[in-house]
Amino acid sequence: MSVPGGVTGREEPAGRPSARTLVIIPTYNERDNLLSIVSRVNDASPDVHVLIVDDGSPDGTGELADELALGDPDRIHVMHRTSKDGLGAAYLAGFAWGLNREYTVLVEMDADGSHAPEDLHRLLAEIDAGADVVIGSRYVEGGDVRNWPRRRMVLSRTANAYSRILLGVDIHDITAGYRAYRREVLEKIDLAAVDSKGYGFQVDLTWRSINAGFTVVEVPITFTEREHGVSKMDGSTIREAIIKVAQWGMRARIDRARGNTP
Repeated sequence: MSVPGGVTGREEPAGRPSARTLVIIPTYNERDNLLSIVSRVNDASPDVHVLIVDDGSPDGTGELADELALGDPDRIHVMHRTSKDGLGAAYLAGFAWGLNREYTVLVEMDADGSHAPEDLHRLLAEIDAGADVVIGSRYVEGGDVRNWPRRRMVLSRTANAYSRILLGVDIHDITAGYRAYRREVLEKIDLAAVDSKGYGFQVDLTWRSINAGFTVVEVPITFTEREHGVSKMDGSTIREAIIKVAQWGMRARIDRARGNTP
């Protein structure tokens, strides 16, 4: 599904935009999952490059990432950060790295296997068809969630409904973390102003992309709960998202009342 009102009439660059794609995988204590997810990316999309952004994992994730990069230095890269600074900060660092190296499409992917690399071709196909942002959605027709406890499903569904209503957008999975951006999107929106974390970061970037006039498309994916390790979601991340979404929604209503719609 797409959000209308995006940039139209663009001239596409020569060749496929996805021909130079970087998959960014943030990690913190994901040693048990990292080899599997990188191998699956390589098998499913052998032309894409991978950037592992490790936030100083004490379990040896960073060291394993370095070993993987040594084995395939042209396609696998590692960024070491000295502290655990949140998912949003890790992605922002990865975006900056990729933009500086002229990647044309930048992809967010979890390290725990919940985002199937085998679905990546669906996101990239929509980018090549003209979309600016593509969200791998659990909640459009054809999407699926496997092995999630009922509490997590209720929380996710509620968060998405809350965001859709307050922001007035027709996106079913605005909190989703599996997504692809054209570089032009990340260059235009004000990344320096983004300070959200967790799923609030995903809502934030989607909201900024829509307000900047870009087209956002959802494609169905299968989301599978991690088998190893623990989720990084906590109460403070949830509270932050609730407050920020309410603030963005209120600001949008005020802007519309004043005739300041983008």
